Order: sequence, then structure tokens, then C-alpha cells
Amino acid sequence: MKVTLCATCDGYSAAYLQALRRAVEAEGLAVRVATAACMQGCTRPVALAVRAEGKTAYLFGETSEADLPDLMTFLRLYAASATGELDDARPLGGLRFKAMARIPG
Repeated sequence: MKVTLCATCDGYSAAYLQALRRAVEAEGLAVRVATAACMQGCTRPVALAVRAEGKTAYLFGETSEADLPDLMTFLRLYAASATGELDDARPLGGLRFKAMARIPG
């Protein structure tokens, strides 16, 4: 699984990237955290993408360090799903309202 933060978004910071990496490591998830130049989510920075081979991919906007607990919940559920689809978004808290796109795998 790969999580990508937009490094050109207003509000992006190295501190956010490092906090995300620490949270993923603390969860023991097999996740590669990376950055990318503009992901075209400029109207809702900071954009964050989650994808895994053969699974639905997600793009979230308006993310920050404050979303890390909900993002870790999402990543655990996503990892456990064979398709990347989630039956119930309510466990994601506020993150569920930040989804910008869902791209079928």
C-alpha cells in the first residue's frame, strides 16, 4: 500500500510527512509513505492519496496532522479489505467528509 502527500499544497510541511510516517510505523502497517508534486487537489489542500495494487484508490483533501487517527483507522480497514471498498465510512470520523475521489481498482 502507498500513501502519497502532495508536497506542493498550501499547508504541506515536513512535520506532517514525518508525523504520518511515525503513525504508520506505530501501527505496524505495510505502507510506503511518499510525496508527489501537484496532485490537482489545489482547492482542498493538503491532498493525500491511498492506493494498492488491484484495489480502489482514494484521494482525500483538506488533510492535516489532526486527521492521523482517522487516517490510521482508514488504513487498517483498507488493508483488511480485498477490494479497498469499505462497507461503512462512519468509523473514519471526519476523514469520510474529506474524500475527493474514489477510483476503482
